[in-house]
Amino acid sequence: MKVGIVGMPNAGKSSLFNALTKAGAEAANYPFTTIEPNVAVLPVGDDRLDRLAAVIGASEVVADTIDFHDIAGLVAGASKGEGLGNKFLANIRETDAIVHVVRCHGDDGVIHPEGKVDPASDIETIETELLFADLEGAEKRLERVVRGARGGDKAAIAEKAWLEELIAGYHEGRAARHTPMPDDVDRGQTVQPLTAKPVLFVANVDEGSDEVPAVVAEHAERVGAKAVAISSRIEAELSDLDEEDAAAMREDLGIAESGLTRVVKGAFDLLHLLTFFTVGQGVRAQSWHLEHGRTAWHAAGEIHTDIQKGFVRAEVVPWDALLEAGGYGKAREAGTLRLEGRDYVMQDGDVITVKHTG
Repeated sequence: MKVGIVGMPNAGKSSLFNALTKAGAEAANYPFTTIEPNVAVLPVGDDRLDRLAAVIGASEVVADTIDFHDIAGLVAGASKGEGLGNKFLANIRETDAIVHVVRCHGDDGVIHPEGKVDPASDIETIETELLFADLEGAEKRLERVVRGARGGDKAAIAEKAWLEELIAGYHEGRAARHTPMPDDVDRGQTVQPLTAKPVLFVANVDEGSDEVPAVVAEHAERVGAKAVAISSRIEAELSDLDEEDAAAMREDLGIAESGLTRVVKGAFDLLHLLTFFTVGQGVRAQSWHLEHGRTAWHAAGEIHTDIQKGFVRAEVVPWDALLEAGGYGKAREAGTLRLEGRDYVMQDGDVITVKHTG
């Protein structure tokens, strides 16, 4: 999963990136510090995996990962190439979801490219540029599709209708996520709108604040997005401490959980992901992620394509049932470990062992 961290210059993107990854991306007090996207592959910890590994006697614990991309700041006119707009748009197309950092703190020592702190205006700037970019792409694609639609091509007719609906929505300020792509449109051939990507707004608030400002929360609700609040500066400082000192500092500041936890939870919620596990005695215990509604066959594909190809059946047990039983044998005796076929719909926390040929 690739998540792009975006926002206006000096919104706190790189500071958040530092807090999330401890990768030390430069975070200077002037626009366009980040020119090429910093990318960090971050393990996603899960206490359930650690507990399972201890009980079953796994050789090591391997957490699934999430990619965070720190993308250059965007300014008005980016869709026409202003600032680093072309790089921004190209880099964001490669991501699955967007973390939109919005400056809400009042630190006068941090320069704002527009001269004042205005979260609503900053949000509108970025969303407008994404809409403009999507509009241009949809109009160009429509020009190519019209001829096929006139000739009676059913796929072209369906795509033409969808593109026209998209374009009408863009003119009304409506993101593509509110105009879903019909099943009869070829996803591999048509446009992939930026505004179709799910969004998590991260309000970069003053130190000691833990609430999403109303202007951000209300906008997120209106456009069907999620929102969390963090102080990028505090989180960057906390990331330099060991776990014990960081926990003590958070307690003193009244911060319930880390910025990493909030952003990762928010990202998972956006993409409708669930967690499943593989664990065995003397082998590694690992967490994996899958879209809700996917099956044991899809889960096998996450583990390895060869396992998916040779899928025979799966042994499945809820993580807490396996933990309570203390092992697979007793879970089997208790009836909590079940044999399932390829069409079994995975549940969050399932522990799976895939039996396969080859």
